[in-house]
Amino acid sequence: MTGLGLSLPLLLTRLRERAPGPVAGALRGALAAGLGLGACAVLVMVLWISSPFPDSGPSGALHTAAALWLLAHGAEVIRTDTLSGVPAPLGVSPLLLLAVPAWLVHRAARDAAEESESVAGVWAGVAVGYLSVAAAATYYCAGGELRPSWVSCVAHLVVLAVAASGFGVWTAHGRPYGPLPAPLAGRLPEGFVREVVPVAVRAAVAGVLALVAGGALLVAGMLVWHGEAVRESFLHLTGAWSGRLAVLLLCAGLVPNAAIWGSAYALGPGVVLGVGHTVGPLGSAGAGMLPAFPLLVAVPKAGDGSPLTWAVGAVPVVAGVVVAWFVVAAGAGWSWRRIAGGVAVAGALCGVAMGCLAGAAGGALGRSALAEFGPVGWVTGAVAAGWVCVVGVPVGSAVWWWRERGTRAATVDEEPERQAQDREPEKVSVTATETERAKDDSFALYDFFDEDPRP
Repeated sequence: MTGLGLSLPLLLTRLRERAPGPVAGALRGALAAGLGLGACAVLVMVLWISSPFPDSGPSGALHTAAALWLLAHGAEVIRTDTLSGVPAPLGVSPLLLLAVPAWLVHRAARDAAEESESVAGVWAGVAVGYLSVAAAATYYCAGGELRPSWVSCVAHLVVLAVAASGFGVWTAHGRPYGPLPAPLAGRLPEGFVREVVPVAVRAAVAGVLALVAGGALLVAGMLVWHGEAVRESFLHLTGAWSGRLAVLLLCAGLVPNAAIWGSAYALGPGVVLGVGHTVGPLGSAGAGMLPAFPLLVAVPKAGDGSPLTWAVGAVPVVAGVVVAWFVVAAGAGWSWRRIAGGVAVAGALCGVAMGCLAGAAGGALGRSALAEFGPVGWVTGAVAAGWVCVVGVPVGSAVWWWRERGTRAATVDEEPERQAQDREPEKVSVTATETERAKDDSFALYDFFDEDPRP
């Protein structure tokens, strides 16, 4: 092909341009999956080459790369090289890696949708192309020490491919809003959905960001407080610089997980660090046999809560205020009922989002003591929704009342000025009329004397 003047990338580009929507979407989806796999393979191979004592050959490194790629989707893999010989699940996925495949699929679907008018075809094509490569990678990973959990892999891969590709197609078409579904069209008012729901969605996003940011600050403070123990754990975990680089990269990938754990701790339900061991601000049952990992060294010890741990309740309070502020700022001219309803909807959406994030941030690290690890999703979501509604509705109502009070006071102050302005034209007209009458009287006087009476 090079001799004919056509390179492989050029042929692929021309094929994507001339192919119909589903075929072009499938090619882009397969390319997105290949790029994600390639990135994981390069990272693992670099660490394997730089390792002074590699335990396996290139085949083992590639199998590890495929398992890491599956973990990036939130899927669960099974460890077969345990000390007891019993396979153990590994379900805690670094959420930072989740951004890579999600962005690749979204970008592939968006680019394919911009070149084709077939919405359903592009959506299905990108998802099928991505899942085809994912199926091959999962089958290849089954021959390594980290083997896929088929049910978890199928569920997570399908959900990510369908959701990310659908969002990409929606973005390419300007993110339009269609009519309400038939079951909801007769039950929900159209004006409320069109005006309040978009504002509530933005407010919920702001509330989730406030909660996660507060959790990140809490975790950072705990790491600084236990700085010496964290440093010793990092140095004693491995002696080779390549191993320390791998641990550092793993810690960076788990930073979003730690932030969500911190937000779950601040909300009150706490974090489960093993069966029967829960750590929360009201009290801690202590942690079981935790792995020697830097992020786990800063876990609070067993004991009752204290005013210092109770102070973390400021995080959900701030989140509730942020949600109320967003709704009130965007709802100029709304009634009190609509403001309260917007805050309540935002609180419910915030709870759903926090529940999903909490469920994705945890998982299993073993079969016995570490079978439960991380926050409980549904409990964290319910408590987050309660915090936002309990704090946000009164704050939003108070701000609405204060703003309406200021508007009424300004209206009352402007009323005398308006009345004075309305009277001024009347005075001018009256004065003009009196002047005309005086002139008429003077002319009548001239006519009576038949001459000018002035000397």
